[in-house]
Amino acid sequence: MTASSTPDDTSILVVDDEKDIIGLLEYNLSSRGYEVLTARDGIEALDTARDVHPDLIILDVMMPKMDGLETCRRIRRDAYLRTIPVLMLTARTEEESMIEGLDSGADSYLSKPVSIPVIVSQVEALLRSSKRNDTPPDTLSIHDLTIDRDRFIVIQERESGTKEMHFPKQEFELLHFMASHPGTAFTRQEILDEVWGPEIYVVDRTVDVHVRKIREKIGSDYIETIKGVGYRFRG
Repeated sequence: MTASSTPDDTSILVVDDEKDIIGLLEYNLSSRGYEVLTARDGIEALDTARDVHPDLIILDVMMPKMDGLETCRRIRRDAYLRTIPVLMLTARTEEESMIEGLDSGADSYLSKPVSIPVIVSQVEALLRSSKRNDTPPDTLSIHDLTIDRDRFIVIQERESGTKEMHFPKQEFELLHFMASHPGTAFTRQEILDEVWGPEIYVVDRTVDVHVRKIREKIGSDYIETIKGVGYRFRG
């Protein structure tokens, strides 16, 4: 693990088993004032993340010991780490791989080869989005759901009992945004702009993946699909 200090202490954990890629990213991010930490596999990445809680993680997919997909899943299941933005890099370019990466909890997904300016742009956009969403705690109650921004949890009250669910950051932000505007239909692009931010490059399918994962947790009765438009939270 290596590190370099920065004035604002914004730290980025770069996880890749290729020494040249680590060196390239470390040099370019450090030159822009970020504190850069590195790891060579998923196990080392989790240990480092728990030690330092970085502001963002750049994560390769194909690595020894533990691949990036499983590493991202474990990040999203960890109460201490789950809100950290994850930018996934991979040499796999097929759409199924992108969906698998988003399914695992990645906030953004770039296929190698990709230029350093594009990576840096995505890093800065994800960091801005993270800070923009870091609003004062509040609680939204709608239908049988209580959406608690303070703890990033959703509480569902039903006759069968109370269910408390922990959500990854982007899933939570998407649910909170939709529930804050019940009855209003939004296009996928409008949701991307509001939840991820217009600077972050992610495809429309990203919204579909996150909506599906939200429905798996709370049920399919809340977010409606509007054909030819996008999605609407039931009013």
